[in-house]
Amino acid sequence: MSADLKKSSSNGYEKSVPSEEQQAKIDEIRKLIGPLPEKLAIYCSDAAITRYLRARNWNIKKATKMLKESLKWRAEFKPEEIRWDEVAHEAETGKIYRSDYIDKHGRTVLVMRPSCQNSKSVKGQIRYLVYCMENAILNLPPDQEQMVWLIDFKGYNMSHISLKVTRETAHVLQDHYPERLGVAILYNPPKFFEPFWMVAKPFLEPKTQNKVKFVYSDDPNSKKIMEDLFDMDKLESAFGGNDDSGFNINKYAERMREDDKRIPAFWTRGNPQSEAPEPAPTSPIDLSSVNLKTDSDTSDNDKVDSSPSHVSDSEGLSPNEGALITEGNDNGSKEVQ
Repeated sequence: MSADLKKSSSNGYEKSVPSEEQQAKIDEIRKLIGPLPEKLAIYCSDAAITRYLRARNWNIKKATKMLKESLKWRAEFKPEEIRWDEVAHEAETGKIYRSDYIDKHGRTVLVMRPSCQNSKSVKGQIRYLVYCMENAILNLPPDQEQMVWLIDFKGYNMSHISLKVTRETAHVLQDHYPERLGVAILYNPPKFFEPFWMVAKPFLEPKTQNKVKFVYSDDPNSKKIMEDLFDMDKLESAFGGNDDSGFNINKYAERMREDDKRIPAFWTRGNPQSEAPEPAPTSPIDLSSVNLKTDSDTSDNDKVDSSPSHVSDSEGLSPNEGALITEGNDNGSKEVQ
């Protein structure tokens, strides 16, 4: 199977036209799903279906099952209807936010600081995470469909880990945002974090493993990774850059409210950027006429393991990354190497 993405350096990917064989698979999945209400039909663009196919190694049956599950989830969860004022309280500490800079490939950047967790509500944490994912997708350029995660481990310790939130986080990101992660930078992870990675790694495909980069501030090789990916004058100082402006919740709130105004037009058919994050319904829909039922006769070999411990290249969180969405705690850090 030829690649449907044009690869650039440092894990950067740009869209390209699918091959004839790939297009046939895309068309087959669209037929298997059947007619959809307009907003769901917009979500199921060629670009979106391609991401599900890549996540399931171009297996039509598995990709169709995965996409149908996402359509059900989006119809019920309505991620495109979340607005800043609903989730603003979750953002106050800067635990997750979209940076005002992009990487050298034009990809949006989500900064994550798990030690800044300020909520014990699993529902609230997940809803804010989904808002951040949708906002990152909203701000992708037309030729990009992946984002960068910068995960700052300063102040992180064992008390921040929540298995319950880890499971839910892995489920949402792994199953409903396939192929959205370009690279994840784990910045100064503590020593106790390494066993989590060793447990998770065997469950990841090689190409997914290669997207997770461990970066240490005192390691020259790590600095090269950051320099290859970012303009160091724009990168914040917490990650070795030269910008020390920091996170300001008031300024960030203004940015998010402005982004919220763009959402309705973004999910409109004909929007030139709609090929990146394809839209979902913005009003209640009747699913009774939609073929969203997954195959009941799927064999054991064709069933997709949706448990958090099984992570294919549908870019959700691996068990170690999932632990970053954590219990509210602001304890001190453990010294890192």
